[in-house]
Amino acid sequence: MNLEACTEAIRTKVGADSGLAATLKFDCGDDGFVYIDGKSTPNTVSNDNHESDCTVGITLENLNALLTGDLEPATGFMMGKLKVSGDMSVAMRLQRVI
Repeated sequence: MNLEACTEAIRTKVGADSGLAATLKFDCGDDGFVYIDGKSTPNTVSNDNHESDCTVGITLENLNALLTGDLEPATGFMMGKLKVSGDMSVAMRLQRVI
């Protein structure tokens, strides 16, 4: 999946109300960003690079694996395949969505 396909997959999973109640950004480096605004009603997902409550540094390849279920979030974190900065509790709530 490219970034646009990942963004659409996340948008579908997040829906109108993710229960996230925060903002989160996937930072895929040179490949771009996926920004989830879980504070807005309805929730929105875009490719904007806004400040967020939590940022997950991840490669586009690993984001694909996360979205397809080939990579568990906790396993990815422990293996260093994703790095969380900011509010860790937001990343924990994301597990219910993704």
